[in-house]
Amino acid sequence: MVSNSNGSGTVTSPAHPAPGVEAVLESSPDALLVIAGDGTIRLVNAAAEQMFGYTRGELVGQDHRVLLAEGFRSGFHRLFFALRRDPDAESGTASASPSASPARPPTPGLPPVEAYGLRRDGTEFQAEVACSLLVGDTADAPVSMAAAVRDTSHRLAADAGLREALSLLSATLESTADGILVVAGDGRIASVNNRFTSMWGIPRQLLATQDDEAVMGFVLDQLVDPAQFVEKITALYADPAAESHDVLAFRDGRTFERYSRPQKVADRVVGRVWSFRDVTPARIAQDRITQAMADLAEQAAQLKALAFQDPLTGLSNRQLFSDHLEAALRGPCGTAVDVLLLDLDDFKEVNDILGHHAGDQLLIEVGRRLRDCVRPNDVVARLGGDEFVVLLVGSLDPGSVAERIVASLKVPLWIDGTMLRPSLSLGLASINEDAVDASELMRRADVAMYAAKAAGKNRYLRFRPEMMKSLVERTELEAGLRLAVDAGQITVHYQPIVSTRSGVVVTVEALARWERDGEVVPPAQFIPAAERSGLIVEMGTEVLLKGCTELEPWLAEDPARALAVNVSGVQLQHGDFAELLLAVAQNTGVDPRQLVVEVTESVFFDDDCHVIQQLTALRNAGVRVALDDFGTGFSSLGRLQGLPVDTLKIDQSFTSMIHAGDENLPILSCMVAMAHGLGLSVTAEGVETAVQAEYLMKLGCDSLQGFLFSRPTAGPGLRSGIALSNDAFAALRGERVSGPR
Repeated sequence: MVSNSNGSGTVTSPAHPAPGVEAVLESSPDALLVIAGDGTIRLVNAAAEQMFGYTRGELVGQDHRVLLAEGFRSGFHRLFFALRRDPDAESGTASASPSASPARPPTPGLPPVEAYGLRRDGTEFQAEVACSLLVGDTADAPVSMAAAVRDTSHRLAADAGLREALSLLSATLESTADGILVVAGDGRIASVNNRFTSMWGIPRQLLATQDDEAVMGFVLDQLVDPAQFVEKITALYADPAAESHDVLAFRDGRTFERYSRPQKVADRVVGRVWSFRDVTPARIAQDRITQAMADLAEQAAQLKALAFQDPLTGLSNRQLFSDHLEAALRGPCGTAVDVLLLDLDDFKEVNDILGHHAGDQLLIEVGRRLRDCVRPNDVVARLGGDEFVVLLVGSLDPGSVAERIVASLKVPLWIDGTMLRPSLSLGLASINEDAVDASELMRRADVAMYAAKAAGKNRYLRFRPEMMKSLVERTELEAGLRLAVDAGQITVHYQPIVSTRSGVVVTVEALARWERDGEVVPPAQFIPAAERSGLIVEMGTEVLLKGCTELEPWLAEDPARALAVNVSGVQLQHGDFAELLLAVAQNTGVDPRQLVVEVTESVFFDDDCHVIQQLTALRNAGVRVALDDFGTGFSSLGRLQGLPVDTLKIDQSFTSMIHAGDENLPILSCMVAMAHGLGLSVTAEGVETAVQAEYLMKLGCDSLQGFLFSRPTAGPGLRSGIALSNDAFAALRGERVSGPR
């Protein structure tokens, strides 16, 4: 901007500046031009000549528009008009009043504007133009405009780099998954990215109002703990250089992570940058992982409990007991370690009669009573089935503990309306001077327990070395029985059964016999061993085959004759027993109607087995079924009505009650009468005296069996035994004794 005034306050012609002013004009790096009101150039300096490529003479008098690129040539008139219209509004100080001071400086002009200049060679360049009015010292003096032109082409590269940096920064801020909020040092919102507004759901209209308090209220309404949010902001603005990281919980269930750090220019803090990250999916995933881990931990605890706890009684199981026993035996030398192994007496009959639910309830109650009989630190475990074990460590009197356990189970209990009096057999084994391991200690307790059972049950016995002898004998017995069965050394003896109606033998019972090393082994010893080992199946088949083969000629003489064979419940558990029996009969030529299968009451206890179906199939084929040893089990006469039975065999224990023949034995009378009422025939076993035979015949027994008539004899002596039985019965009818009153 230029001005040329004389000492009297008048403006000298700009075309002829004073020498001092001219030096200033010529030294300016900017192109300076004075343009008249009609747009002609009145004055230029050397920088203008150099910038536009014209000489001074070529420019003065020319229209200024030759120096402007197309599109910018009308700019002078607009600027000149704006300056003349309201110079005060533009400058705030200039005045066009004619009464102005005679020595006024030029009026400050408009802010610089961008334009494009045009050089003499036709090239264009970017420029910045600053203009101001040159007013005369009189009101009618012509008004000119001074223009300063600065080449800004050098700024293009810097502006392009800045624009590129700003574009990159903007793209980065908009592409990030975080919401960014920039706050100035005075707390005003300086900038946000689109992600921030979308995360918080802030309307653009609300941001446009620049009402920061309204924006803050919108944000706080969404938070679970707005006070904590404000408290964090307050703390950070109290310490501008601090950084922070926290978590925000939203009312709608979302979760944001909030980061904050100061915004610095050089080392000066000018604001704060807030970054918000939506971690809701990660939190949900983490919650699911945490829950899954908790579930796995719970399952692991359950599996651990299942691995070391009996699921029915809640007591320790075999594995946990073994671990405790091993640890006790590794303890200090001299520490007392006692094992009490116990087994419930006749527990199977509880399951068979009352059902497995009642059996489970009994086991639970037994476990509870055992726990009450010992100290808290003693180990009580259920090994399986009805077998329990107690471990005592450091006990002063294990015998008293065993007595207390036996006594506790004598107290009756009620299950499903039925009173039960449980009992147990208990074996006690203790460590002594002998170095024994866990398995040996358990074996000794087991031996003592079976000795208690053999001694009459419902008691405890302490292990003694001689008890091992009976165990060894039992083991040897089973081993020898296996050899005998494999070698076919099981023989068959026959005992006649006399019909009280015909007076002759019409049925013969086949009985297994085993002679070992020249001595006959009692059936009461080897039959249970055969059932325990499963050999009873092979043994029973051998007896059936030999009986049918040896008696086939005698059976063929009279269709009324029959062969009775004892069948164990173990045999009936095999699904093909009925087929096997009928196949043997067919191969030996024996009519199935001449066979009698004798079973005990215990085979009917379990209603889920194949027993009834198999016996029914045999009866359909003509085979008769006899219920042996009746009265010694838990069956009642009322149950007989639904069983596939043809004959009732009264156990010899009832026959032995007859001594003089004048006894009043209503139980026998009831058995016979009830059996006949159900259409069953009755056979009395164990008849050894004529008095017993007479008594039983008067009660109406259909058949008699016992030593009175014949002892069991081998096959070659069968016919003589039958003859003796017939003679004995004939003699009995000829010399009757007085019967019951």
